Amino acid sequence: MSLPSQSSSGLLHQRPFVLFWTGRVASSMAYQMLALVIGWQVYELTNSAFDLGLVGLIQFVPAVGLTLLVGHAADRYDRRLLIRGAQSVYVLAALMITVATLTGLLSRNLLFVAVFLIGCGRIFEATTMSALVPALVPPPLISRAVAAWTSANQTAIICGPALGGLIYAVQPVLVTALCVAFFATAITLISLVRPRETSEAREPPTFSSVLDGFHYIFTRHRLLGVVTLDLFVVLLGGVTALLPIYARDILEVGPIGLGLLRSAPAAGALMTAIVLSRHPIERHIGHKMFAVVAIYGLATVVFGISTWFPLSLLALAVLGASDAVSIVVRFSLVQIETPDVMRGRVSAINYLFVGSSNTLGDFRAGVNAEGFGAVASVLIGGIGSLLVAAIWMLIFPDLRRIDRYQPPEQDSART
Repeated sequence: MSLPSQSSSGLLHQRPFVLFWTGRVASSMAYQMLALVIGWQVYELTNSAFDLGLVGLIQFVPAVGLTLLVGHAADRYDRRLLIRGAQSVYVLAALMITVATLTGLLSRNLLFVAVFLIGCGRIFEATTMSALVPALVPPPLISRAVAAWTSANQTAIICGPALGGLIYAVQPVLVTALCVAFFATAITLISLVRPRETSEAREPPTFSSVLDGFHYIFTRHRLLGVVTLDLFVVLLGGVTALLPIYARDILEVGPIGLGLLRSAPAAGALMTAIVLSRHPIERHIGHKMFAVVAIYGLATVVFGISTWFPLSLLALAVLGASDAVSIVVRFSLVQIETPDVMRGRVSAINYLFVGSSNTLGDFRAGVNAEGFGAVASVLIGGIGSLLVAAIWMLIFPDLRRIDRYQPPEQDSART
């Protein structure tokens, strides 16, 4: 693996960032492999779609409960220490599953404990890593560093599940053992990182400051529309939790196929990101945002009814591609709609909404699949995404009319 070409010229000379980037790939690869193993094993042990949904709900609890603590800690303590601690929790979870598999003690409850530990580690690692990036490179390279950091995650999402599924088909315990090795490598690399010193004094975040972020979002109509569109579309349209059911019972492709199914959305997203880096969206932003949300819903429906593996992979790739466009548009609009003095708090609330919608979306999918079947659950999600897009176009007409990435008053003047 190598850093993306467009950012390699300057970033390869930044040793702290190279160490960080490599550690990010190792940790994300292991995380994706571990997620694949847990999903497959939970379904193998229980044959329950509801239990697959519980995996998402269990991760939701620490994501919400620890958000304020994470933000406070990331601004007051050594971020490398927090990242190492989070990755050490991953190691503990992977070791638990490895030992339980070797001793024949693997159970549903043990897997759920591992999921909870992973959820706790995930909220600390994801939030703190993003906050550490600007301290690893000079200011002119920050945008390139963010792009390279994002590509590291997409690369891991593509390669991790595919590699994990292939190894799992040969020997399941080797996957979790390899996860331990990858996490240990990430811990070692982050320990070697030496971020730039900064003299900037930052006031630690407080509960009232987070409430200010909520107040700002709910008093800005366009901003509220952007954030809640993401929340409800992902809440309804998520299919990740049900992929083990599709891999084993509907498509009959086993753990190798499950790995490819989990990788397909990231592959579509990565290809789209490359295209957008060369041909960014500059006009008719609002219409295109709602169009890709509709494509996301339609791709979800196609995946739901497909019984042909290549078509299922294509549908998931289109789903990932449309979601990538939507993420770029929504993220850009959130930044444009928010003044610098409020950007940190608004971004934190936005991150909370996105993380919650992913994990709760998995729970929603599992509950519906338990009651109506996996196919019906996916169809409900896809059709629901289409309805959300239509309703949000009516409730938030200003979003539909956005033409360029400009503050509201400037964009309104142009239209």
